[in-house]
Amino acid sequence: MSHRHWPLHGLRIRTPRLELRLPDEALLDALASVAAGGVHAPDRMPFTYPWTDGGPDEVGRSVFQHVLGTIAGWTPQEWTLSLAVLHEGEVVGRQDVMGREFGVRREVVTGSWLGLAHQGQGIGTEMRAAALHLAFAGLGARYAVSDAMTDNHRSLGVSRRLGYAPDGLQVQVVRGAAVTLQRLRLDRAGWEEHRTVDVTLEGLDACRADFGAQAGPGTQSSTVTTGQG
Repeated sequence: MSHRHWPLHGLRIRTPRLELRLPDEALLDALASVAAGGVHAPDRMPFTYPWTDGGPDEVGRSVFQHVLGTIAGWTPQEWTLSLAVLHEGEVVGRQDVMGREFGVRREVVTGSWLGLAHQGQGIGTEMRAAALHLAFAGLGARYAVSDAMTDNHRSLGVSRRLGYAPDGLQVQVVRGAAVTLQRLRLDRAGWEEHRTVDVTLEGLDACRADFGAQAGPGTQSSTVTTGQG
């Protein structure tokens, strides 16, 4: 299939168990259905923007619209890559990679979620590792940053395994109450030290300019890019 007018649709990130790609309409519908089925316990809210509030149809529709909005609003100066995560051909969640003035700052922000049925299997770590490989090996990032509520032990555990270091605390208001976020930062040396997942990239060269990135030192070819085994 030709991706002449939106080459990001040809980008593929693969790990031993997963494939990450920008969803077409059918995958986006499947992704929305996973979200509608639940991504966290109803008595918790792990997100600073409570997008999971509402009934299943409302949640699914918001996911569908969000991903379409990221495509419509994309510029090389400010972008959000919302990738469907597939495990054994089934959509299981979403991995986001975001950049603002990436060509200058060389920093990405990551965020993600998994359907309840797919949690606790190491998929969250593997999909974040795939996103980090895109950022560092594919685009030449200097830093990746993330955050999580201080009681979100699962998300914080993923960050620790991948080499992130604490980067201060921040207070946000969620559902009218103050919550404390742990900010986290990963530099290139930390990423290199903690790489344990094999990752391949496909189709990046065709869309590299869309990220405001240029091939050069710190980047690798998008045809076959492999991490540590």
